Amino acid sequence: MTSLATTPTTDIQPIRPSTVSIKLTMALVLAALADWLFYGQRAGLSLVIFAVAIVCASLLANHVSLDIRRAAIGAAVIALGLVPAIEELNTLSFLILVAALVVALLLATNPETTGLADRARALRNLILFGPFRVFPDALQLFNLSAFTRGIALWLLSATLSTVFLVLFAAANPVIEQWVSLLNPKIMFEYVSVPRVLFWILMLALVWPFIHVRWRRRKIAATAQTDAAEPDPQAPFISPEFLGPSTILRSLILFNLLFAAQSILDGIYLWGHVALPDNLTYAAYAHRGAYPLIVTALLAATFVLVAMRPGGPAEKSTVIRPLVYLWVGQNVLLVASSILRLDLYVDIYMLTYWRIAAFIWMGLVALGLILIVGRIVLNRSNQWLVGANLIALTVVLYTCSLVNFDGFIADYNVAHSREASGQGVQIDINYLLTLGPQALPAIDKAIALRPGAGESCIVSRRDLLVERHRQDLAWRSWGFRSWRLQRRLEARAKNQPAG
Repeated sequence: MTSLATTPTTDIQPIRPSTVSIKLTMALVLAALADWLFYGQRAGLSLVIFAVAIVCASLLANHVSLDIRRAAIGAAVIALGLVPAIEELNTLSFLILVAALVVALLLATNPETTGLADRARALRNLILFGPFRVFPDALQLFNLSAFTRGIALWLLSATLSTVFLVLFAAANPVIEQWVSLLNPKIMFEYVSVPRVLFWILMLALVWPFIHVRWRRRKIAATAQTDAAEPDPQAPFISPEFLGPSTILRSLILFNLLFAAQSILDGIYLWGHVALPDNLTYAAYAHRGAYPLIVTALLAATFVLVAMRPGGPAEKSTVIRPLVYLWVGQNVLLVASSILRLDLYVDIYMLTYWRIAAFIWMGLVALGLILIVGRIVLNRSNQWLVGANLIALTVVLYTCSLVNFDGFIADYNVAHSREASGQGVQIDINYLLTLGPQALPAIDKAIALRPGAGESCIVSRRDLLVERHRQDLAWRSWGFRSWRLQRRLEARAKNQPAG
């Protein structure tokens, strides 16, 4: 009896078959809408419409359990999540929209989760287990005996096995030959297997938003539970291994090493002193940027472990100034890495990975500053994690609104040898890989570079124009594509005839 009281259980109430039938009907309507919007079509504005439909259906299905104030906050989160998808549908805007839907659902229907760990656990259960609940929940439509319920479960297993068999047959030619001996074409002539799989997938994805069932841990009011759980504030590293004396010696050596690196950067990178023979600024900049970031991350890890809340080193009047000095040197190290990358971009132009490196370096620098803030303000590591998550969310949300394709293309053309007299020549082949948003820069590059208008480049440009035309269809419409069309039309009007 004691073990049962201390074991965490899930609080899942049985639901009425009538409620399941209504919700299952709503899920089927959403699956039909998804079939009309997405199957065989390019996604764009259609995804925004589908997301709004999911929100409306979720409100109707869960209006009893809604908290008005938290639902209003969730509506604001969804509105923010829709903006990047309306601007331009890409991988990042899609992930932001999905995250906004999930977070809004948690805020509106599960007011019991207040801590960061509880919310993370609830979101994990929703994402990992929610899509697999549609079939067990659908079985509640039937008031079956144990025998007939077993048959229904076998039917579910057979259905899923058939799905796997179809997938294996598509991937394995040997299994495909075995399946062909069964002559399934007679049945498949009237059933589109990919479309059935699409409907099953859509039902599984929308069901957690229609029928919300959060897992909650029951509180066991026993002293044995408290004794069994470890103290979250207990140190996970022994004092002998990372005591104040070890930390002090490490910080002295680290500061000396980092000071030597900072002095070298000050001489060669910031002071522009001539480098040794057989070493160019490009090589110096490229070789140092990424290893220095790894170094800063390792340094941040050490500071977090050494200056853990309640640890002996946190209150030391000697160690704290050394920590602040070392973190300051790490911030300078990150600034040097950003300058190295900037010098490399000046020579070899801009790419997606180099923009990502700039953003990543900025986040690392901010994380180091937040570590100092945690120590000065005497905050917990949970506060530090929350602050970094907020910073990461703001950065990702801002990135979802930035037209990186057009920005990279415009930058590379403006800083090319043909346009500025410095740098490298325009790489039109790379510009063509950036997509339709690079069309204005591609036109400038063709005009600046003699002989760039050969037939293969022109034909690839025409393919981008056709792809952009398809993006303007209402299902795949995006505000960014519309702005590009306005820009192309204005450029065409300003160009002389012929």
